[in-house]
Amino acid sequence: MRKTISIFSIILSLAFISCNQNTEKGNEETKNNSPVVQAKEAKPDSHSVDIKPLYLTTAEFKKKVWDYESNPGQWEYNGELPCVVDFYADWCKPCKMVAPIMDDLADYYDGRVLIYKVNTDKERELASVFQVKSIPAILFSPQSGKPAMQAGAMSKEQYIKIIDEFILGIKQKTDNNKKQS
Repeated sequence: MRKTISIFSIILSLAFISCNQNTEKGNEETKNNSPVVQAKEAKPDSHSVDIKPLYLTTAEFKKKVWDYESNPGQWEYNGELPCVVDFYADWCKPCKMVAPIMDDLADYYDGRVLIYKVNTDKERELASVFQVKSIPAILFSPQSGKPAMQAGAMSKEQYIKIIDEFILGIKQKTDNNKKQS
C-alpha cells in the first residue's frame, strides 16, 4: 500500500511539474511554435457566429481588466462585463485540454461574460503579477467584488458552475432545493 501511494505521489508531482511556469523546455518549444490564429468567416445566411476567447497582451489586460500599475494594492475591474481569464502556454497539455472548453464557454456566455486568454510565455509580467506558477490558471472576475483564481484543468460543467455562481450570482438547483419547491 505504501509503495502504491509513493508511486502515485511521484506521478502526481510529475504532472504538476510538467506545467510549471519555469520550464526551459517549454520556453524553447514556444519560440519554435508560434501559433497562427485564424478567424472563422461567418456564413452570410447563418444566424450564429462562433465566438472565441480574446487573446490579451499585458497592455490590453491593463485596459480591459485591471490596471495593476495605477491601482497596485486594490482590484478595480475595468470591463463592462464580468470576465474569465485563462493563463496558458502553448506547450502545456492540460492547457490544450482546457482550450476547447474555453471556446465553448465564450460561445455559451456571449454577451454575459467575456473569456480572455493570456499566454504566460509571452506575457511574463502579467503571469508574475498573478503569481502564476502552475498552468492552466483561471482568473474569475465578477463585475464588482474581488476576483478568484483557480489552478489546474477542470471539466466544462465545473467551469459553468463557478461562472454561474461566483460571477453571475445564479444559484444552482440542488436536490434539496427541488424537494423544498
